[in-house]
Amino acid sequence: MLSLSKKTDYALLALCHLARGGRERAANTREIAEQFDLPVELLAKVLQRLAKANLLVSTSGPTGGYRLARSADEITVGAVVAAVDGTPAIIHCMKTVNGDCGQLTKCTIRGPLERVNARILQMLNLTSLSEIAGDEIGFATIPLTLAPIRPGSAGVNAGAIEACP
Repeated sequence: MLSLSKKTDYALLALCHLARGGRERAANTREIAEQFDLPVELLAKVLQRLAKANLLVSTSGPTGGYRLARSADEITVGAVVAAVDGTPAIIHCMKTVNGDCGQLTKCTIRGPLERVNARILQMLNLTSLSEIAGDEIGFATIPLTLAPIRPGSAGVNAGAIEACP
């Protein structure tokens, strides 16, 4: 089953919390952890990764904490996933350093699944934080229709897909 990691879930929860508070508002790790009943230590590590990836800005002091490094429109879900877990890959051989696989010479699925993976990455990179933070209860509309991807093409056309935030 393809799914986001728990760390990415926590990252998105924290980023949405910060996005709803406004770009200039800072929140500390404990405040965010208490809001969502998250383990403080794990959330602290996740927030540090987001700061290292320049998605968050960290300030120290009694009124310090974390705030968005740029607007929620400019932060993509793909950037969050990459910062927390690295580039997603739906098959094991795509996660290896050199794509090494004992089945490479006989494999008939890598090419087609690389195209599927590219579509997933495309969707993640076209979905902004503001899209998932903007509607807490209902559905968000993501303007996107995925067309077949050919090597070297972007594969995106205008349209709409309904997605649950």
